[in-house]
Amino acid sequence: MNQLPKNKKEARDLLLELLVKDAYRHGDFILSSGKKSHHYVNCKPVSLSGLGLALISYLFMDHIDSDASTVAGMTLGADPLVSGVAMHAVQSGRSLNALIVRKTPKGHGTAAALEGPLPPKGSLVTVLEDVVTTGGSSLKAVGELIQAGYVVEKIVAIVDRQEGGEYEVKKAGLKLESIFLLDEISRKSKEIT
Repeated sequence: MNQLPKNKKEARDLLLELLVKDAYRHGDFILSSGKKSHHYVNCKPVSLSGLGLALISYLFMDHIDSDASTVAGMTLGADPLVSGVAMHAVQSGRSLNALIVRKTPKGHGTAAALEGPLPPKGSLVTVLEDVVTTGGSSLKAVGELIQAGYVVEKIVAIVDRQEGGEYEVKKAGLKLESIFLLDEISRKSKEIT
C-alpha cells in the first residue's frame, strides 16, 4: 500500500486489522502490572512499521488538544508515537513538537527526565500512550511533565485494555481518549480466526 486511506473510517479499519494481526494475542499472559490476562497487546510491531505509524499518527491528530504545543509520552512505547505525530503535524501545517519522558532521569550530564525541545513553562502538553492497562506509566509521564511546569489535560492511547486505567486517569483529573477498546480488538480477532 503506497497511500493512506482517504478517510478516517478506512484508516481506523486498516489499523484495527494491523493490530489484530500483528499486536494482539489470546492465551495466558502475565502483564507488566503482574496481573494475569487472556489478552496480550504489544503495539510496537504496528507502531514501528511505516504504515502502522502513519495510520496511528493520522488518527491521533483528531485527539490532540488544539492548544497543545507538544505531545509527550513515556519511553519506550510512546517514542514512535510522539515522533510520528509531530512529523504528521508539521506535514499538515501545524507546529507540534515531541517530548520523550525517561523512566528515570539521566544519571549524567543534565540529569534530564525529558528529552526533546522543551516548550515554555505553562504550555499544554498531550500525553500519548500505546496501551493503557492501569494507567500507571501514563500517569508517571504526566507527573514528570507537571513537575517540569507543563499543563496536561488528556492522555490519548491506541488501546484501552479496560482494566481500570480510565478510572485512574479520571481520578487524577484527566481525560483518557482511546482509538480502540480491547473488546473491539478481541471481537475482530474472533471474526478473522
